Amino acid sequence: MPLKTASMLRFLHPELLWLLALVPLLALLTGKLGKSASVLFPNTGIAAVVGKLSQKNPFQWLTRLRYLALALLIVALARPQIGREQSEIRASGIDIILAIDASSSMNAMDFELRGRQVRRIEAVKAAVERFVDDRPNDRIALLMFAAKPYLASPLTLDHDFLDDRLRLIDTGVIEDGTAIGMAIASSVRRLNDREAKSKVVVLLTDGENTAGKISPLQAAETAATLDVKVYTIGAGTRGQAPVQTTDQFGRNRTVMTRVNIDEETLTEIANMTGGIYFRATDLNELENVYEQIDELETTTRTIQGFSVEEEWFPKLLIAALVILLIEVILAQTRWYKLP
Repeated sequence: MPLKTASMLRFLHPELLWLLALVPLLALLTGKLGKSASVLFPNTGIAAVVGKLSQKNPFQWLTRLRYLALALLIVALARPQIGREQSEIRASGIDIILAIDASSSMNAMDFELRGRQVRRIEAVKAAVERFVDDRPNDRIALLMFAAKPYLASPLTLDHDFLDDRLRLIDTGVIEDGTAIGMAIASSVRRLNDREAKSKVVVLLTDGENTAGKISPLQAAETAATLDVKVYTIGAGTRGQAPVQTTDQFGRNRTVMTRVNIDEETLTEIANMTGGIYFRATDLNELENVYEQIDELETTTRTIQGFSVEEEWFPKLLIAALVILLIEVILAQTRWYKLP
């Protein structure tokens, strides 16, 4: 990912700089509204001497210090930052939401990972992590669903953050069920406000729609209308799959559970939206599916980035306070008083 960087100054709240225009206006109004001091002198000779000295009146300098401190405080509140501008960041034009089934059936242990039997959810997370790592220029989001959808991570280019959020996805976090339609609808809604050449949902499930107020085909119709492509993946062995359970005595047992994936609906969802339906019965097939999806058309664009290296707010705030302190101290000394 080639970058061109350059040191630059920016303000986090530049709108506050308009307040600087009030400083000279305040000084002008203060000067006009202030009352002229009157002093009685026994003769005009003394008045003439004092008149010459008043040209060097320290009050003017103390007032200037006060306005300087005010100006520095305004600049500090605008949050000046020194950093490096990344003027060329290559990013694809694809926004992808990875929707992962986290219902209890994903506990079935019919996948093998690194030579041991693991739950489906663990194998899926391993395949998804590889997919994310292979697409560093895509904005990707994670959505887990059971009886309802839950956004685990918003669309982001920060794939380290994505990996951290992916590790937190698991079964039992959301009320059990399989709301495929709600998962698609939620994904489409989050993609609808984005500007991207291509908007994609990759939905993985091991069952059929059993929850939610929106049917999968209704959600797919909405996705097609909004040009969101949905790739569907049916994960798991056919027929029956082993599931670990705990009996009433607290002992772990493995029982065979019937697997029922609604492949017909998943295929129709993909066809309606311009996607493809895949079936994966083991980890190799699952990784191959994500590799095929990885071959989606991409486009490169340039976006602006900025990395902060130094904050000036503390320095300017301290400078303003020091100037105000000097003004207060001098105002209490003989230097401030008329001769």
